[in-house]
Amino acid sequence: MSTPPYAPVSDADLAVLREQLGRPARGVVGIAARCVCGNPTVAATAPRLDDGTPFPTFYYLTHPGATSAMSQLEATQVMRTLGDELDDPEVAAAYRRAHEAYLADRVQFGVVEEIDGISAGGMPTRVKCLHALAAHALAAGPGVNPIGDRALALSTWSPERCVCAQPGAAG
Repeated sequence: MSTPPYAPVSDADLAVLREQLGRPARGVVGIAARCVCGNPTVAATAPRLDDGTPFPTFYYLTHPGATSAMSQLEATQVMRTLGDELDDPEVAAAYRRAHEAYLADRVQFGVVEEIDGISAGGMPTRVKCLHALAAHALAAGPGVNPIGDRALALSTWSPERCVCAQPGAAG
């Protein structure tokens, strides 16, 4: 298994992440997706933080525009609709493959017994957190996580349009 092709984390990336999150980023092992302007959008996070805490959310959505868009979607109860899409056997199978891909990506950075088999966002059987699912979709690319792809398609935010320079966003 090869290491995912994440950009190395620079001091500038860590500064942007701090501004985006309003706190220092923890356990960042790479930048898994970037805005078209180059700012981090998704941080890849170690499965065990420096303080020893198990951390299953390997792909962590950091971009303020993207996180806001996912929060807006969650407030509209769209997770129930997306969860209903798992009744389609093809979507359910693709979602299970997304879960397995997520785990395969994370295990390259360490095995953490406490979170063995646990990915994020409710995978592989339910839709729990659109932030995590969108982060995975952005990091893995289109076609890997069907629910993350759908959440991005339904959102007001686009990875193809920079909003980093807008007030309240990192830049």
